[in-house]
Amino acid sequence: MRRIYESNALDRDDDDPFAPNEREPRVRPTAMRSLPAERVSRLVVPHRLRCRAVRATVSTPADTFARGEQVPFFVEFRNTLPFPVSLRTRSPLLWSWAVDGHREADTTAEDPGGDAGRLTFARGERKRFHRTWSGLFRVTPTEWEEPAPGEYTLSAGINVADPFREAVTAATTVRIE
Repeated sequence: MRRIYESNALDRDDDDPFAPNEREPRVRPTAMRSLPAERVSRLVVPHRLRCRAVRATVSTPADTFARGEQVPFFVEFRNTLPFPVSLRTRSPLLWSWAVDGHREADTTAEDPGGDAGRLTFARGERKRFHRTWSGLFRVTPTEWEEPAPGEYTLSAGINVADPFREAVTAATTVRIE
């Protein structure tokens, strides 16, 4: 439809109510077009404020699961600011989840080394992830064991230097019966 209006194929008549009027000049937005907004927010907004602007939530479809049953859960990170933010992470692993403090339910897991990464959010952006805990704890590279019945905490957070102080973590409790 835009091509028709941009071409001269249309009859432009001031007396005909159904003919288009004169061409309107194109207005191009100019605010913040020459500067990358994510970089500007990184330079202007302190890291601590950027971390506090990102909210984390963890949710499960149910509160109680049978022993050995898989536990699906959703993790959501949301930028609450009206401009983009970027968070520097400790490693290329941008975020992780844990069960009772054991990353990915692995009692032998270590934080991967490597260069720092960066997790970037557009203004108001939500990043939603779906993961499943198998209902088992990994005790060796080839051995898994079922947890005892009780309550377990599923948590998730962005892999920043101190996620609890920076407030980019969330947790929920599930009951295994």
